[in-house]
Amino acid sequence: MKQILAVAALAASATVFAQGASPAGIDLTVMQAQVALDKAGFSPGVIDGKSGASLRRALSGFQKARGLSVSGKIDDATLKALGAGDPASAVTTVQIAPEDIAGPFTNPIPKEPADQAKLQCLCYRTPLEKLAEHYHTTPATLMALNSPDTPLKAGQSIKVPAVVPGSRDYAGVKDEGWRRTLADLGVNAQQPQGDKVVVDKSDGVLRVFSGDKVVAQFPVTMGSQHDPLPIGSWKIKGFSYNPKFHYNPDLFWDAKPGDEKATLPAGPNGPVGVIWMDLSKEHYGIHGTPEPQTIGRTESHGCIRMTNWDAARLSLIVKPGTPAIFQE
Repeated sequence: MKQILAVAALAASATVFAQGASPAGIDLTVMQAQVALDKAGFSPGVIDGKSGASLRRALSGFQKARGLSVSGKIDDATLKALGAGDPASAVTTVQIAPEDIAGPFTNPIPKEPADQAKLQCLCYRTPLEKLAEHYHTTPATLMALNSPDTPLKAGQSIKVPAVVPGSRDYAGVKDEGWRRTLADLGVNAQQPQGDKVVVDKSDGVLRVFSGDKVVAQFPVTMGSQHDPLPIGSWKIKGFSYNPKFHYNPDLFWDAKPGDEKATLPAGPNGPVGVIWMDLSKEHYGIHGTPEPQTIGRTESHGCIRMTNWDAARLSLIVKPGTPAIFQE
């Protein structure tokens, strides 16, 4: 695939959508369900018009919460309850705003922590990657939805998954940088309030409860054979917005010999993404990720990993002090 890769061109937002073969076809009925679930607070993770485990879990969670037959499949009753219309409504056309593709950008991003520590920011690599996170999708999906010669510039109309937030009035958020991040991630300011978080190892999701009612559900990656999910009752102690990451090789079983402690700069492509929600279990937290397409498909170092947009949304639903129950 052809792309303009020069950093100067990327910073100037002069890239175009990649030329050449598109990824596998997008099923608009699937994308319609993904968009509706995202809006309802039962996140399917990445919106890409493809079926998979994250979509099945989101559908099952929504169906159970709404008293529907729990199948994990798209059916008429579920679509009706979601308020989903014509499948074509899964895609909308928007104009790129200057802030949507504003830098800085960091490309390439080195793999080694010691090299990452030398950077000013673990920013988005390209304007396309930033746009993809804004619309809860992937660069490949945006490429499939648009003509390959579509320029990434302010004022340009492009087709995106229809997850445009209803409100960006983050009046209760004091941190100015975090308000910008919420806007960059297309997070609706109007969210339900939860009083308990439950992470169930058996089904790979994080549920937020208000009393006995599930008000939100998100796909997560949780633990591994080397660093299992810490089963027990904990609390969310506090939030660190757009955090730096303190790399300590002593805490990573897969650290390379000779690795040293390092402080990595903040940014959406940092190891914990845009937010760290500290848990009362030492060294553990709920956080974002630089690789949203891997959520639910890979392992973590024991923590709870979410897409950046889902983690940011969760920060508006719960408060410090919220119980977090991790169970088998």
